[in-house]
Amino acid sequence: MIKREIEALILSKFFKGKTIILLGARQVGKSSLLKQIEASINQKVIWLNADNPEVRIILNQLNGNRAKEIFPKGSIIFIDEAQRLENSGLTLKIIHDNCEEFQMIATGSSSFELSDKIKEAMTGRKWSYSLFPISYNELYNHSGAFETFRNLETRLIYGSYPEVINHPGNEKEILHELMTDYLYKDIFMLKDVRKPDAIENLLKALAFQVGNQVSYRELSQLVGIDKETIEKYIYLLEEAFIIFRLGSFSRNLRNELKHSRKIYFVDNGIRNALINRFSPTDLRDDTGALWENYLISERRKKNEYTRSYKNTYFWRTTFQQEIDYIEESDGKINAFEFKWGEKPRFKVPAPFTTTYPEAEVTLITRENYTSFLM
Repeated sequence: MIKREIEALILSKFFKGKTIILLGARQVGKSSLLKQIEASINQKVIWLNADNPEVRIILNQLNGNRAKEIFPKGSIIFIDEAQRLENSGLTLKIIHDNCEEFQMIATGSSSFELSDKIKEAMTGRKWSYSLFPISYNELYNHSGAFETFRNLETRLIYGSYPEVINHPGNEKEILHELMTDYLYKDIFMLKDVRKPDAIENLLKALAFQVGNQVSYRELSQLVGIDKETIEKYIYLLEEAFIIFRLGSFSRNLRNELKHSRKIYFVDNGIRNALINRFSPTDLRDDTGALWENYLISERRKKNEYTRSYKNTYFWRTTFQQEIDYIEESDGKINAFEFKWGEKPRFKVPAPFTTTYPEAEVTLITRENYTSFLM
């Protein structure tokens, strides 16, 4: 079993007086992580899975006295798929406010559903963390440098969902099953989505635009739904850990793009499954886009797991001068350009260096990408 980076951080928060909320898409390994945590603490855990109707009935009817009875002093409580509860925020609050010297972890597969319900009820009572598909660093620590380097192109094409990694040779079947049975499940069940087919068509359109600026108006015309619905669906897809947005960086230049956005996929495999393209990198015309998506999504995992709080952007001017990725933290600007080719060429755009002379710009290639992700 691949050890997850966030395990140590979660364990460090045990019995500190707050509930731990673990969010992430279905099948990224939330339940497996809880089992790893249970094994490491060597204490009895009360496991409750809210996908179970009987469990939901009990928790939905919970009051303070019943909570004390079910969860005695010193309990460790794991509530899996908490977003299935009628009012998860109230339920967690009742447990938190009425039980003594306990530790609770609640997982949810839809951040828009669970976080909406817990935000007000659990204010000041929780720590929230996100779990993603297996990270580069987790693979490196588990398999070693050679295997991680050798499988780089496999990760670009098939992504890093745990089941995909653990069943080489069955990646296509697993990814299609993920999309069919899990990917949209919570969106369709928990939100008022009137045009489910439009969501899949929207995702396919976004898959072809990875690495490019995205226009909601153009997407509206392409998918056949209004611009406001496009915005709503993109928000839901982001909150469901399928995609994420990157805004444009602008400060001083008049010709900098100020309100543009790019949209990336949390996992390359899901992106390729949507358009059914699994050909090797030397036979593709989108390898550069795959490389960019992979590096930015993996960097996002790294920043999340190390609690590195950074503002992230891309940079582009109306004259098509651009830099792929920018991080800003404490007034410091770090810019990165991604190139897949063996002999990459890159010259920092003069307007960028003139306007932001303090910025550090780094070219990321297959030769040095490890330092960017670890």
